[in-house]
Amino acid sequence: MVNINIYPIKSELTYGSTISRESKKLIEGLAKLTGYSFKLVGIDELYDGDLGLILVQSGGSETKFMEIFDRINGPFLLLTYGSSNSLAASLEILAYIKQKGKSGEILHGSEEYISDRLTSLISEKTKLLQEKSFRLGVIGRPSDWLIASDVDYLKAKKLFKVDLIDLTTQELIWLYASNSARLSDDRLKADFDKEELNKAYRVYKSLKQMVKDHRLDGLTIRCFDLLGSVKTTACLGLALLNEKGIVASCEGDIPSMLSCFVIKRILDLPSFQANPCYVDVNKNTVLFAHCTLPLNMAETYEFNTHFESNIGVGIHGVMDKREVTVLKLDANLDKFFCAEGKLNENLYRRDLCRTQIEVGLNQPVSYFLNSPLGNHHLICYGHHKEELAKYLSGLGLEEVR
Repeated sequence: MVNINIYPIKSELTYGSTISRESKKLIEGLAKLTGYSFKLVGIDELYDGDLGLILVQSGGSETKFMEIFDRINGPFLLLTYGSSNSLAASLEILAYIKQKGKSGEILHGSEEYISDRLTSLISEKTKLLQEKSFRLGVIGRPSDWLIASDVDYLKAKKLFKVDLIDLTTQELIWLYASNSARLSDDRLKADFDKEELNKAYRVYKSLKQMVKDHRLDGLTIRCFDLLGSVKTTACLGLALLNEKGIVASCEGDIPSMLSCFVIKRILDLPSFQANPCYVDVNKNTVLFAHCTLPLNMAETYEFNTHFESNIGVGIHGVMDKREVTVLKLDANLDKFFCAEGKLNENLYRRDLCRTQIEVGLNQPVSYFLNSPLGNHHLICYGHHKEELAKYLSGLGLEEVR
């Protein structure tokens, strides 16, 4: 049987199973027409069934919706009826959802119409779940400062055939605590504090175990949470995963993980997730820096501490001075930035993340100052804009310059 979960909201300070007479009548009518099971649930259970509906019962429900918006990823299906200003509130809520780049729909009208839409939505979801897809883990949420980096999970599924799997940092910490792996002397040919390298290596082995346990094709991790809990960093672990062809990004940055995934899938190349640190409009150059360079992208490398925390293991890599492509997807998955250029210089400033490269682009760098799609960008070797832009444009994404 199809199970549909319902979370009710209304302007009064009443939650749980207390719903209006009109709501109860509508739900009973839909159950009779569809043969589906409808159940009132808490917000954390909304998507545990085959479909999750938000029942908007009255005008003034907007503030109640705002209380739950950041706790769920959508799709936002708003069930309404023709009284108590339920539809009016739903219009305002859906407008907000769309402004935030999320997907949603108002289910309103006759019981027959709503029943038909529910049947169609269930059919679409069933078909989507049966298609071959990739699995990317999200360990923790995006870091607090990534305020423009949350993603609609269903939209990612529709566009890229990717299942985004929410996992906990606590699982990684438990695996780390039970892991006693140590690096062999010849595993990483670089001179650094052995104990710090072993701690960072155990993070890698624990992440690799999560990849195996959850059948992941890649992951992103809210890595700064490890600084206090296990007193080390994920930089080395992510670098080694990328080296092995497993998509891995840091700071829980989902758009960056998807950008990395696109590069891996279309080009079969590793990529470097980095912060733009300095833009020179006159020279048309951008200085990128980060501590997680995949080791197979480095001509040479050495280890240092992680830049912001000054603990753990960060990677200072020297990259080849050759052609590169820069890619970034926006969090709404509507737009992308893609540019070709050349790596001009490797730097090593003390006030930036450890791997630092200056890239000259073949198009204006004013994009970074006028219409950026977010912080981190992905850099791979070679000129590949044509392939990447063709793929993304074919999915309906718009290129920004």
